[in-house]
Amino acid sequence: MFTSRQISRRSFLLSSMSMTAALAGCQTTTTATAPAPVPQAAPARPVVAPEEAELQKRYGALEDGGHTIPAVPYQQIDPKFYRQRVPDPTGEAPGTVVVDTASRFLYVVEPGGTAMRYGVGIGRDGFAWQGEGIVHWRQPWPRWKVPDDMIKRQPHLARYSVKNGGMEPGIKNPLGARALYIFQDGKDTLYRLHGSPEWQSIGKATSAGCVRLINQDVIDLYTRVPYHARIVVRQSALPEPAAV
Repeated sequence: MFTSRQISRRSFLLSSMSMTAALAGCQTTTTATAPAPVPQAAPARPVVAPEEAELQKRYGALEDGGHTIPAVPYQQIDPKFYRQRVPDPTGEAPGTVVVDTASRFLYVVEPGGTAMRYGVGIGRDGFAWQGEGIVHWRQPWPRWKVPDDMIKRQPHLARYSVKNGGMEPGIKNPLGARALYIFQDGKDTLYRLHGSPEWQSIGKATSAGCVRLINQDVIDLYTRVPYHARIVVRQSALPEPAAV
């Protein structure tokens, strides 16, 4: 039989052992914590000018959505307006679309300091807006619905009005093979990135439209730019990347 003094001493020893075990458990948890991983920078993609074989493939005839897109005589276009990867001159976050209206370029910014660059033609409406927005809607082979103010200037286009349902999709449609519609603060800016059968207009100011690309290029752009991608439209020229 234990005395009260023996019971007190035994309780003290058990309490000390429990505290020691608890402290040992905290120390184990603390020392086992792994260091935070260090973020790795995205690898830079090679910046190489497209070779002749690649250009023939890139701008050759193709079937898309039941339509036959004719080959583009790219030899008659200034080579700087060919689709190509360049060092990014925009400073924007990856995934951003940047339109440089003054230089007639469109960029899609990539991770690692590069951008895919496209030559574009800029129409009257393309010079009428600048700022930031989002790609709110994208459409393959869109219908062309002529706005009322354009019909006032060109009454013969009334048959393609919004009321009449617009022009059927196709090779002759001014919106080409793809269209990307730009919104700002939830409202349609009426600014469009779209294809065009008029390859001769690339790199130039045009009489109508917004931002037009060769049909082969706008199909490629469509695969790179998702819904709600950020877009920045500049009316002042960006520094042109060094030639590759």
